[in-house]
Amino acid sequence: MQVLRHSEHTLKTALLSKNPDLVSQYEKLDAGEQRLMNEAFQPRNNLFEPITLHSQSDWISSHPEAPQDFEQFFSDRYRKAPCPKKHIIYIQPIGFLGNTRVISEEYIKWLKGYCEAFFYGLKVKFLEPVSVSATKCSFRVNENTQNLQIHTGHILAFLKRNKPEDAFCIVGITMIDLYPRDSWNFVFGQASLSSGVGIFSFARYGKDFYTSKYEGSVKVPQRTVSSDYSIFDNYYIPEITSVLLLRSCKTLTHEIGHILGLRHCQWLACLMQGSNHLEESDRRPLNVCPICLRKLQSAIGFNIVERYKPPSSHSVKTGVTSLSPWWKEKTDFCKLSSDLCTLNMR
Repeated sequence: MQVLRHSEHTLKTALLSKNPDLVSQYEKLDAGEQRLMNEAFQPRNNLFEPITLHSQSDWISSHPEAPQDFEQFFSDRYRKAPCPKKHIIYIQPIGFLGNTRVISEEYIKWLKGYCEAFFYGLKVKFLEPVSVSATKCSFRVNENTQNLQIHTGHILAFLKRNKPEDAFCIVGITMIDLYPRDSWNFVFGQASLSSGVGIFSFARYGKDFYTSKYEGSVKVPQRTVSSDYSIFDNYYIPEITSVLLLRSCKTLTHEIGHILGLRHCQWLACLMQGSNHLEESDRRPLNVCPICLRKLQSAIGFNIVERYKPPSSHSVKTGVTSLSPWWKEKTDFCKLSSDLCTLNMR
């Protein structure tokens, strides 16, 4: 086990930047907003923990990549940001999300509420679910798990063709496992930042994923007529539990964060950390670190204090209760005085 600790100077520079204009921009934030984000580089910081590597299989160890500070994020000329004409996050379910329509609708409602709280200031709209056959994607049976998989590239092409005019992005979600090319075992998701589209699977978050077998059902990867998709008619749908929902919320917000231009975080424990396996993904917190929070605030334009007001009842209904103590800590820290904002969550 290894704890990655950056110096106070390194974290402060990553958050504020060396660019005088960006420092001046930071200083225009409310005192409560600054006080919360300044915790990133406080020596006795209790709100934001350092990253802990548990094994060589963890993301940072196995996928070396340059860290992205705020200045690099802000200066990225390929980054796309929401605007008044393109300000909606569309979510497109592919296949069934629950064993009944009622469960599917509740699950969608929970995900929508969480995304709207996380990406405060943007609208989130769910589109009517589409069948796998409607996407005309290739599919196969994974030789390791003997479970069905659909091709991410073909799904992304479908989403791009059907992206609404007012969409900042459109992301597909599915309970079917994914693969990006024949040589790959699987991926949790894939996105095209330039096109503002993404597809993410929650299939492996179900407790019975590895007991669903489709061996012999599909001989070769194929992409043919719609009648060939009948194999998906009775596809196994995992039970919607609080654990699956928590994992879904993490994955969905993490990947939309990428579409907003945030790269994998290497500064502090953060939702935007990369994950190489489910255990590592489960260790990621629900929240972003101050450096990634400033990136989000810059891209969307929300008031940070307003974002940390008490969340709506979706976090209680869904069992995502681990968010509440964290949310209260951040809220209380933002509240410098009663005339700034009353944010008690008691």
